[in-house]
Amino acid sequence: MYVVIMGCGRVGSSLASELEAAGHSVAIIDISREAFRRLGSNFKGKTVAGVGFDRDTLKEAGIEKADAFAAVSNGDNSNILAARVARENYGVKNVVARIYDPGRAEIYQRLGIPTVATVLWTTDQIMRRILPEGSRSEWRDASGTIQLCEMHIDSSWFGNPVSRIENITSARVAFLTRLGEGIIPDEHTVLQDGDLVHVMVQESEIAVVEAALAKSPEDAS
Repeated sequence: MYVVIMGCGRVGSSLASELEAAGHSVAIIDISREAFRRLGSNFKGKTVAGVGFDRDTLKEAGIEKADAFAAVSNGDNSNILAARVARENYGVKNVVARIYDPGRAEIYQRLGIPTVATVLWTTDQIMRRILPEGSRSEWRDASGTIQLCEMHIDSSWFGNPVSRIENITSARVAFLTRLGEGIIPDEHTVLQDGDLVHVMVQESEIAVVEAALAKSPEDAS
């Protein structure tokens, strides 16, 4: 994937390094050229000095070919503005914005932009939003036969009850992460855009469950 990052502070530089180590191509934007020192001498990606929501700057960073965009500067407004430009003007599918004010998260979520509040931030959370495919193991029992996995679900699952996952697959939904908080679902819980789904599943069934959740519920049935 080709990923553009706005902000080369501790978060942006760490994210850039992890993405590059995972084999992805990275361009990173910061208003200060000095910030790029954090990337170290081994960084092979592109660095662009400029304002991250400026269209000329974004084009220089390759936004027109980007598969994902992460806005992780130290300004909430800048991050949201840049994320909206990336999604609405350039059609970037996987977009995430870091915010300092968790109280704004729900507002931004309604705009269709997944957000990560600073107090809850981890590189892993951002990685899961801009590289959502497949699953990521979070826990394994002592025998190695059962895993707790965070699973990517196709957007067509949104609006369906959580129980539909259990009806169609062999997985059991342990909890959801919604707007940075964990939720234990019940029979009335409906999947929403931005939800991260954590399931308990037999290790031998992980690939089958991944494949089912990557399709629409109708195709997976």
